[in-house]
Amino acid sequence: MADNAGLLTFGGHLDVLRKMLFRILIVVGTFAVIIFCLKDWTWQMLLAPSEWDFCTYKGIENLAHYVGLSDFRFEPYSVDLIATDLSSQFMTHITTALYLGVLFASPYILYELFKFTSPALYENERKYSTWGLIIVYFLFVVGILMSYYILFPISFRFLGTYSVADKVHSTITLDSYVSTFTTLTLMMGVVFQLPVIAFALTKLGFINSQMLSKYRKQAFLIIMIVAAIITPPDLMTLIMVTIPLYLLYEVSIRVAKWQE
Repeated sequence: MADNAGLLTFGGHLDVLRKMLFRILIVVGTFAVIIFCLKDWTWQMLLAPSEWDFCTYKGIENLAHYVGLSDFRFEPYSVDLIATDLSSQFMTHITTALYLGVLFASPYILYELFKFTSPALYENERKYSTWGLIIVYFLFVVGILMSYYILFPISFRFLGTYSVADKVHSTITLDSYVSTFTTLTLMMGVVFQLPVIAFALTKLGFINSQMLSKYRKQAFLIIMIVAAIITPPDLMTLIMVTIPLYLLYEVSIRVAKWQE
């Protein structure tokens, strides 16, 4: 309900919000049902990083051969995934479908949120907000792809095959696999928002490009520590994660300068 000036009342805003949430739930539910029904394709995609011949390993081997390490090979390995509860596979299937439903519906969710807030923005703010949402989503997708193709498969390979003794063999539960996959994916999606966070903090006056440039060495050290925590303890993985994260820091410096 709108008043004479064309502005919505508080009740009108609540009604618009309710309809928006209902549309989002319908879209997320639709994606979740489709993904749930495409069980073979979904789990082939989710379990692919656990295979010893995943494309990431082939790419690293080809790169090693290109630089002259012709004998470099990844050894085949096998890790069994198990379900310990009677309903665990079914419930994991449902929760995974919902998670992927939200992920695939995220462009529509961002669109609905922007449409809900855009009437309160000026024309120039609306333009910048549109580009901001596009950049946020692009960085989030890049973070997800990095987790899927680099961080998670290498982490799984190391942790899944690590053994304290020959008598001890790893059998990973499906819940643990999906939980680790989801956590790393979301974490990398958030970490890749560093340039956006730098833009916001610069605009608010909390940081500036000079400050970020001054503490480059400290930032590099912190990034290496974070990369060492979230990756297996091998040099190649550490480098593969540290370099893109530090490049994000350099991009953040450029973003701060642009904002200033």
